Amino acid sequence: MKTLNPSNQALISANFSSRSVSATGFSLPCLKSQVLCQRRKLTVVKASVAVEQQTQTKVALIRIGTRGSPLALAQAYETRDKLMATSSELAEEGAIQIVVIKTTGDKILSQPLADIGGKGLFTKEIDEALLNSEIDIAVHSMKDVPTYLPEKTILPCNLPREDVRDAFISLNASSLADLPAGSVVGTASLRRKSQLLNRYPSLSVLENFRGNVQTRLKKLNEGVVQATLLALAGLKRLSMTEHVSAILSIDDMLPAVAQGAIGIACRSDDDKMANYIAKLNHEETRLAVACERAFLLTLDGSCRTPIAGYACRDEDVLETSRKGAYAYDDMILMGEDAGKELLSRAGPGFFDS
Repeated sequence: MKTLNPSNQALISANFSSRSVSATGFSLPCLKSQVLCQRRKLTVVKASVAVEQQTQTKVALIRIGTRGSPLALAQAYETRDKLMATSSELAEEGAIQIVVIKTTGDKILSQPLADIGGKGLFTKEIDEALLNSEIDIAVHSMKDVPTYLPEKTILPCNLPREDVRDAFISLNASSLADLPAGSVVGTASLRRKSQLLNRYPSLSVLENFRGNVQTRLKKLNEGVVQATLLALAGLKRLSMTEHVSAILSIDDMLPAVAQGAIGIACRSDDDKMANYIAKLNHEETRLAVACERAFLLTLDGSCRTPIAGYACRDEDVLETSRKGAYAYDDMILMGEDAGKELLSRAGPGFFDS
């Protein structure tokens, strides 16, 4: 506590004692001067404390809503760091707050996702918090986001997409082909199950293999299953790729729609938040995810349907083919026709890019 030194007290006392207060004919020395000084001093100290408390409880400029799993938090922190890099005001301490929200999918772990039913198992409660203005933006794994969005919300931003492939993890085998017949692979994904058993019908699948990455790896180490499949993107974001036995090619295991992509949503009438997150958008990812989600919407896909899909830019490679008689004149015509088609599709200046 800050106090007045003796010389200050004497000076103030002398200043006030030279005056008097007249009351019904009596002259009273101003003996209250020291008390007044003390009161003023206490008032100043209280004001100082109030300022400090106000600083400590600074209202965040952006509240990020997210699930509480290690992977979800890693994605929220990645979003926070990118936001901080775009604005000096967001880089200040306390400017961005992360709010953890438990979803239906997090609460019910005893049943397969397909048995729980419904859509938005990992997003519903976060969407509600957004609409109730309890958070300002929501960070989602895009493969968890239903093909519809709640009214009054938009999802205008996707961060750069991570590796879309699946990872094979086993303590005893280096690949799916090395697993002995009858081996049990743990996965809660119908997409992975259908592709796995189509290629390796001698294997078995434990469907209710639920939980975050750490939980599933623990079950694997405990011998509950002989192998599991996880999204490589999640393992990379958690810096846990040392557990990977093999990376499955897209031809061997087509990924889930929007796998590896992070989406950021906000309220449709919140222009300030929309402007903040627009700076983070990766357009190539956004276009690919939009294409895949349109495909899923057409099929009315959900956690009950084993649907996979992957859209990507093909590096400007144009292909065509022709069939015809194996004779000179016919071969010339097919070559010319194929060339004309590609020129038409490529447009002017294709070879200059």
